[in-house]
Amino acid sequence: MSRVVHLHIGAPKTGTTYLQDRLRLNATALARHGVTIPSPRGGRSDIFHFRAALDLLDQDWGGRPGHARGAWDAMVRRVDRATDNVVISHEILAGAKPDKIAKALNDLADHEVHIVYSARDLGRQLPAAWQESIKQGRKWPFRRFLDRYEGGSSFFFRQAFDLPEVLSAWGAKLPPERIHVVTVPHDRGPNGDELWLRFCRAFRIDPAWAPLDSERDNRSLGIAETSLLRKLNRRLELGVWREPVYDALIRELLAQEVLVARDAVPVRLPPHRFDFAEQQGEVWIDWIKRSGVDVVGDVDDLRPRRPAEDAKWKDPDRVRAKLELGAALDALSTMTQEAASRAATDRVGGRLRDRARRLRDR
Repeated sequence: MSRVVHLHIGAPKTGTTYLQDRLRLNATALARHGVTIPSPRGGRSDIFHFRAALDLLDQDWGGRPGHARGAWDAMVRRVDRATDNVVISHEILAGAKPDKIAKALNDLADHEVHIVYSARDLGRQLPAAWQESIKQGRKWPFRRFLDRYEGGSSFFFRQAFDLPEVLSAWGAKLPPERIHVVTVPHDRGPNGDELWLRFCRAFRIDPAWAPLDSERDNRSLGIAETSLLRKLNRRLELGVWREPVYDALIRELLAQEVLVARDAVPVRLPPHRFDFAEQQGEVWIDWIKRSGVDVVGDVDDLRPRRPAEDAKWKDPDRVRAKLELGAALDALSTMTQEAASRAATDRVGGRLRDRARRLRDR
């Protein structure tokens, strides 16, 4: 086999946005050390990996219809041209169905494939996943999201977070030493980069090869901000994940730039839900120990930490109007400025088009 392919399949909400951006920023430096982060000529590797994952999974959202067509085959061609260590990363791969997993591994069969899966305890993961689903256009309350997850309903986050199911599917035809579980630490470490260092170990990257840091992350919203966005989703009646206008204006601008920057009350798991989260953590740890897969980090990170007994839990499904009002005013201000900016751009564009027509008609 000519090269090693590290296929990072998720899970979502485990530092993947930061990871993918840091790999992109350091792609040239990593290439000098034999590490390839596949990307199109002049394009962004993170977007390329996203489209390749969409294409492999036969999905088509986050852009114009057909925008991902052919991206997986293009990815495989770039892997085939690499010389040593290749890193592919996108979190939507975690919940792939068996036929898609078989295609991915068959297409990469000429290489030594390693599966990397980053895992986080459900005490942190479930609140983050719910508010992420709201940013993507969902409308369900937190209680319903948790009921569906605990009840075993099949939906994306349930499929992507079930560590034994995900790794049993992806690792069915691979030796356990090629399956790497990166645990998301409860503490960021002395320099705030413990998770990044764990990813580097899993990918066989010397951290010194990637000196440029990333300022990108996918921070969670607070209870008021998530409640506001959920109500906006209901009012707009937009489809989940497949509405480009929603992605550009509401999710990227409003949710990920404006609302995440507010001093907010965080979404926390309800105290009575910790029993389930703890039970799942023990199931995961037991599976890891029996499977013999490689662990990068500490399995204790998969055990939720209960809040202090005197900590008062705030219900994100019942947010005080005063809290929502502040978030709503920030949102209205941003949208008003954006509308004014677009109107000005349209006027300038219109004048330029008129001038061009006059010159043409002379």
